[in-house]
Amino acid sequence: MKFIAKFELLVIALWLGAACFFSLAVAPSAFSVLPSRELAGGIVNRTLTIVNFAGLIIGVLLLLSSFIPRSETRQFWVWIQRLLLLAVAGACGAGQLIIGFYLNQLRYMIGKPIDQLAATDPLKLQFDTWHQYSIWALLTAMAAALLVFFIISRTNTHGGKSSKSDVLPDFEFPDELKM
Repeated sequence: MKFIAKFELLVIALWLGAACFFSLAVAPSAFSVLPSRELAGGIVNRTLTIVNFAGLIIGVLLLLSSFIPRSETRQFWVWIQRLLLLAVAGACGAGQLIIGFYLNQLRYMIGKPIDQLAATDPLKLQFDTWHQYSIWALLTAMAAALLVFFIISRTNTHGGKSSKSDVLPDFEFPDELKM
């Protein structure tokens, strides 16, 4: 069962790394380097689609794998992990299938580069609002994935028992959280 825990840890870490790289490197670089904001937006949109679908798939797969019986883990942390994985999958799914769809519809309705609209144009204001929703959805998924990473690394690599680790030497779960 340690193999499953290590695989889960690897997968969530890879997705979290990809999401961080997208947020901190790809999106800002595309808008600062490419000559057209429309072209940069196209690249960012395509890359975000990959990150969102990967987060949705990984969230669902890890959620399903959390139902594999493991006697060494505490049920409290298993359920917290499941809720967080549901948040990862839900945020990525909503970010792509709802927010992304609506943003694409707005781009189609605008029919020209978004930067050519006046700042007070209702379609531009709607686009900006939905763009903010997209950012918050990805940040929510990333925060939940980070928490899942720590839960998986803490509970599964130590057999579900609270013990001192090299990373957090003074950290122990309170007695009321030990199950």
